[in-house]
Amino acid sequence: MKTIATVFAAVTLFSFHFIQSTDKRIFAQTLDEYNIYMVKKGESLFDIATQLGVSEMEIQQMNFKKTSKIKVGEKLVVPEKMKQERSQEPPAKLSENEQDLLARLVHAEAKGEPYEGKIAVAEVVLNRVSDDRFPDSVKEVIYQDKQFQPVDNGSINKPADNESKKAVTEAVKQSGKEDDDSVFFYNPDIVSKTWLQTRTVTKEIGNHRFAK
Repeated sequence: MKTIATVFAAVTLFSFHFIQSTDKRIFAQTLDEYNIYMVKKGESLFDIATQLGVSEMEIQQMNFKKTSKIKVGEKLVVPEKMKQERSQEPPAKLSENEQDLLARLVHAEAKGEPYEGKIAVAEVVLNRVSDDRFPDSVKEVIYQDKQFQPVDNGSINKPADNESKKAVTEAVKQSGKEDDDSVFFYNPDIVSKTWLQTRTVTKEIGNHRFAK
């Protein structure tokens, strides 16, 4: 069988193209070109995404994967060069201290939640930084008065676990690429009859409802 090195796709912003690889139909959306990547021993999907400078979720979606599980020798479609039309916003840039602070917030707010939910919590903070209604830095957003319970109860001072750190890295990569503009999240089973419930819901992940 021939090894596919590089596949070039001429696409417009609204077009979808499909290729066949290892009996899977895989689509690439708004790509100038994309490659086939063979998984090496010891690699995780997160490692591959970091190496290529794209988000783990992006590779999952391109390959119709519901989880991040991969195996040695598996062939994945990976983006080579994304179209500039995809986003007008540059990705967020955080210092090590900001990443650590955000990871600690994610750990405290989303412990026990799905990985996607942890990413979404981090995205809320990043979205607030870009929103004129909120402060202009990660630290100021997180420590804004009465915004996040872990700040009030001190749980934000506990170290973040590896999954929370990974979720922050993923959220930073996705910032500027995603259309999600959620700036609030809450647990509807705990929070009831509040101003938050008047906001437009953007999505629900695990026990959290996200809104704008």
